[in-house]
Amino acid sequence: QVQLVESGGGLVQAGDSLRLSCAASGRTFSNYVMAWFRQAPGKEREFVAAISRSGVSTDYADSVKTRFTISRDDAKNTEYLQMNSLKPEDTALYYCAASPKPFYYSPSSGSYDYWGQGTQVTVSS
Repeated sequence: QVQLVESGGGLVQAGDSLRLSCAASGRTFSNYVMAWFRQAPGKEREFVAAISRSGVSTDYADSVKTRFTISRDDAKNTEYLQMNSLKPEDTALYYCAASPKPFYYSPSSGSYDYWGQGTQVTVSS
């Protein structure tokens, strides 16, 4: 089992940048596929980005593909989401997720077994 704790959220203006972090503890971090999801009020949780165990393969939602970058530092047991050119529609509670399953990455929330508590990102216009 792995425990996940997100940080780095906040209130920013449109066009600003933020970097979210997800610190993992418990089992070996490098054994897990990692991902970010988000959920805005009144909406379903949606996929943002995912990264393979090796860090070589990544996947992004079309809405963030040119603006967000997912990365991982296995030495620090931490996953990151660099968010640039933020828009008001990026406002949501951002969750990190982990899976020990044998796939490179997945955009499906059901593929992930472990979740953090979320960090709020609010982008004002």
